Amino acid sequence: MNKDGSMRLDISASIAVLIVFLILWEWGPGLLGIPPYIIPAASSVLKEFVRAYQEQELLYHTGITALETFAGFTIGSLLGMIVGYIFGISARLEFIFSPYILILQIAPKVVFAPLFILWMGFTVYPKILVAVLIVFFPIMVNVLTAIRKVDPDLINLARTFNASRWQIFRLIEFHDALPPLFAGLRISATLAVIGVAVGEMVGASVGLASQLIFAEGAAETAMVFVYIIMLTIVGIVAYGAVVLLERRVLHYLPKSVYSSV
Repeated sequence: MNKDGSMRLDISASIAVLIVFLILWEWGPGLLGIPPYIIPAASSVLKEFVRAYQEQELLYHTGITALETFAGFTIGSLLGMIVGYIFGISARLEFIFSPYILILQIAPKVVFAPLFILWMGFTVYPKILVAVLIVFFPIMVNVLTAIRKVDPDLINLARTFNASRWQIFRLIEFHDALPPLFAGLRISATLAVIGVAVGEMVGASVGLASQLIFAEGAAETAMVFVYIIMLTIVGIVAYGAVVLLERRVLHYLPKSVYSSV
């Protein structure tokens, strides 16, 4: 079987799994005697989705969460790249500051959300900051590790040709750090959604997670499922965007290097 035929078969199998899952979701709870307030049928969730779209500004709340995710992911990634690179080229700075960054990473991010809300109020900034904290560490570690693994002989060779610090970074270090960087970006794209959701749950009146809390308080299980699904979709879109960018940037590598999930 050729490559295109194999891909079509994989897609068909994936769609079949989805159909079976939806069938089980629709009729399975009823057959097992599970009440709707525990697991609602798929059709009930679909009805609530339509109602949320028409009456509860579902797209608006999705947009707010998506923008907060994008901002937190972007800022956290940039900070992680910068700090990871600085630590990668300076073992002394890493030794001095890494214990404090490690402490910040170990501390549960949920506990920072109320503190940020006390400082900045019920604005978008606490949600973005929680996402930044979650995104920062995996990016920093991946970049630091990549810089440390750069072949020192290549750097010494570049220096013999009077290469500047910028040229060494652009032609050697940055090039070698890209695959690990994108591996970290994949992880961080989904973590950013978690960070924003935590911030919205703690204190927000807009955003998907805040509406999820309202639905939970009203015991609307089907609506809770709607917001869970929408948060998942935001995460999938963020992850997919990173994968597409990765394939554009790392097109020179064998596909197996960057296409594995």
